[in-house]
Amino acid sequence: GSKLSHSHGTHFTFVLQSLHLWRKIMQDMFRLWILAEKDLLNSGNGYRLMNTGQGMNRVQSAPKIAHAMHSILSSVQAEEGSWVGLSVVHLGDRDVPNALVFIDKYTQVGRLLDPIVKTIEALPALAADPHTAHIINRQYGGEEHLRKFILADFFKHGFDGSGSDGGSCIDGRLTSAWNWCSKLEKKEYYPVFLLAGFQGFDGDFRK
Repeated sequence: GSKLSHSHGTHFTFVLQSLHLWRKIMQDMFRLWILAEKDLLNSGNGYRLMNTGQGMNRVQSAPKIAHAMHSILSSVQAEEGSWVGLSVVHLGDRDVPNALVFIDKYTQVGRLLDPIVKTIEALPALAADPHTAHIINRQYGGEEHLRKFILADFFKHGFDGSGSDGGSCIDGRLTSAWNWCSKLEKKEYYPVFLLAGFQGFDGDFRK
């Protein structure tokens, strides 16, 4: 369940800042990939095998990735003026055992957001199509209401700190969003995602 209890206004800022941070990370992903490989292949940077709660993992520090992430975070914080939530970046611990897990985690941002964006963009066509208009307009109160309904639910419950290692830290934000995705099939508006071509968060989306 939710682990955050801040006000509506504060939560708005929290979500906006999280999305800005993800955008910065995505823009710098090629460099982060290179740094991750350097951390992983550094012969002087050993690892220890341990159970992180998600099975056995190689726990290894990632100093180059850590330095880059703190630099990205600092630039976003400077742009925002004030920061909501924790600034902790998990690396080389039980939450994010090594640089490869970090890269894998953040390459999922596009897969997470793309189906939501495509569904929202499909609403005007679905509302205009005589085969689906009655669903959008009668069952969901119209295109505009449905758009706000989906986005409000995602922004509220996709950034509430839920998940096994959620919270307001940098990595917990992404964990919380993935936790929301795992519950999409139970959402009242899930049929709309299917009408828009959604098949899963694995990159497959019917046209």
